[in-house]
Amino acid sequence: MNIFRVDVNASIVHREEVPQDFLYLGGRRLTAEIISREVPPRCHPLGEKNKVVIAPGLLTGSIAPSSGRLSVGTKSPLTGTIKESNVGGTAGQALALWGVKAIVIEGVPSPGKSYLLEIGPGGVELKDAGNIRGMGNYVAAGKLRDIYGPDVSLILTGPAGERKFPVSTVAVTDLSGNPSRHAGRGGVGAVLGAKGIKAIVIKQPAKKALEAKDKKGFSETCKVFAESLYKSKKTLREYGTASLVDVVNAVKGLPVNNFSRGCAVQAASINGEKLASRCKERGGATGKPCSRSCVIQCSNVYRDPGGKYVTSGLEYETLVLMGSNCGIFDLDEIAELDFLCDDLGIDTMETGAAIAVAMDAGLLPFGDAGGAKRLVEEIGKGTLLGKVLGQGALVTGKVLGVARVPVVKGQALSAYDPRVFKGTGVTYATSPMGADHTAGNCLPGRGGVNISQAEGQIKVSKDLQVISGICDMLGLCIFVGPLPENLDTFASLVSRYTGESLSGEDLCAMSLQMLKKETSFNFSAGISPVENDVPEFMREEPNQDAGFVFDVPKEELHAFWD
Repeated sequence: MNIFRVDVNASIVHREEVPQDFLYLGGRRLTAEIISREVPPRCHPLGEKNKVVIAPGLLTGSIAPSSGRLSVGTKSPLTGTIKESNVGGTAGQALALWGVKAIVIEGVPSPGKSYLLEIGPGGVELKDAGNIRGMGNYVAAGKLRDIYGPDVSLILTGPAGERKFPVSTVAVTDLSGNPSRHAGRGGVGAVLGAKGIKAIVIKQPAKKALEAKDKKGFSETCKVFAESLYKSKKTLREYGTASLVDVVNAVKGLPVNNFSRGCAVQAASINGEKLASRCKERGGATGKPCSRSCVIQCSNVYRDPGGKYVTSGLEYETLVLMGSNCGIFDLDEIAELDFLCDDLGIDTMETGAAIAVAMDAGLLPFGDAGGAKRLVEEIGKGTLLGKVLGQGALVTGKVLGVARVPVVKGQALSAYDPRVFKGTGVTYATSPMGADHTAGNCLPGRGGVNISQAEGQIKVSKDLQVISGICDMLGLCIFVGPLPENLDTFASLVSRYTGESLSGEDLCAMSLQMLKKETSFNFSAGISPVENDVPEFMREEPNQDAGFVFDVPKEELHAFWD
C-alpha cells in the first residue's frame, strides 16, 4: 500500500511508503490523523494550506461484508471544523485494490486550471481536465466512461464544487456508473474544487480482493456476519432507508415545514412502501447494492412515469429534508430534486434545509416543488440568490432574516428532530463534525433509554459515536449496526485481517482517541465546547406535534469530551 501526494501547484504526484504508525489506520481515522498533523487549524478551508485526504477504510477492498466505504477528510468550509464525509459506491474498493492507502491533495492550482487524476497500472497521473470542466456530474461521468470504458470508477467534483460552494459534495459512481453516491456533508466538494480536481478516474483493477493474514478465519467471520446481515436487514432491502419515514413520523420527530412540526398525514405518500411500489410499477428496483461488497442492499432505482431513469436512489434524508421539511410530499418531485442535486454535486440535506429556511422567510410557500427546483437551478447558475443558498442554511437564514435555522456549528441537522430524538440531538451538538446523524444516531431501542427523555442520553450518544467511529475507520457501512453487540465481530474481522490481536475494547479506545483528536483540532481552530448545543429555538419552541423542547443540560454538552 502507498500514500500518493498530489501537488496541484507544481502539477506533480509523489508516492510515499506508508509510515509504520499508519499501517493499521484507514478511513476516518487516517484522514483525521493526516489532517490534524498537517493542516493548520486556523487556515482558510479554501486556501493553499488546507488539504483533502481520500482514504479507503481499513477493510475496504477485502471480502468483509458491506465494507466498501471511502472517507474524504479536510477542514470544512461549511463548519470550520475538521471533517470526514463518508461515501459508498465503487471507488473505495477500486482504490484499495490498486494499493492506495490514501491520496493527499495539496496546494492550489493556477487560475482556471482543472485536473483529472488517473489511477491504474501506470500508477497515479495528473492530467488536464479542461474537456469536462463545468460539466454536470452525469454528463461528465458519461464522457469519461466513453473514454475509459464502462468499468471505471469515478470520483467527481460537480459544478457547485468548482464554484466552491460549501453545500457541494464529492460524487462517486455506483455499480451502474451513475454518479449517485455522495460524500455529501461539510462542503468537501468545495475544497476539492479549490484544488482544481474535477475528476479522479480509477481503472478496473485485476485483483478481486485483498487477502487477510488469517485467510481462513477471516473468511469464516465474513460468512457468518454476511448471513446475519442478510437475514436481519430484510426491511432495508425491501423498502430502503425510506422505511424510517413511518417510524419517525409515528413518534412525531419528522421534520415538517422547517422543523416547525413533527408529523404529517401526507408522510404515507413518501414512505418505504410507497417508494417500493412506485419503483416496481415503473421498471425500477429496490434491494440494490451500492458496492460490490454490499449485502444489505438498501438502495433503489427510481424512474419517471414513462420509465425513464431519474435517480438511484432516494434515501430517507433526501425524502425528508427535500420533501416533508419543505412541505413537499410527491415522490416524483423529490426524485427530480435529487437528480438536480446529484448532477450539480450539492448535498440534499444542506440544500433542503436552506430551501426550507427560504420558505420560512416567505421567498416561496411551503409545498412549492416547482419553486424548490428553481432555487436549486439558481445554485447551478451561480446567481446572487444561488450563491446565498450555496453557502448553506446558516447563511441563508442570516441573509433572509430567519431565526428558526436548524444548524449546529454551521451544518444543517439531518432528518431527526432533536426535541424528540434527544440522544441524536446530543450527537448533533457534540460531534466534531457538526450536526451529523451518522456520527451516532440514537434511534428507538438503542441504549435502552426513552428517546424523548433527557436522562441517559449523554452516555448513549457517546457510546454510539465511538462505535460509529469504528465503522468509519474500517470502511463498514453504518447500517451493519454501530452497536455494542457487534464489537466482537468487528474485532474478529480486524484481528484476522491484519494479524494483530485486537479486542472490541481496543477498537473503542482507538475510536475515542480519534474523536478526541478531531475535537482538539476544532478547539485549536477556535471552536469552543460552549458551541456544543442545538439551535436556540429548539430549547424554547416546542415541536408543535410532540410538544417537546430539547432539555439536555447545556453544561453536560459542554463537558461531553472532557
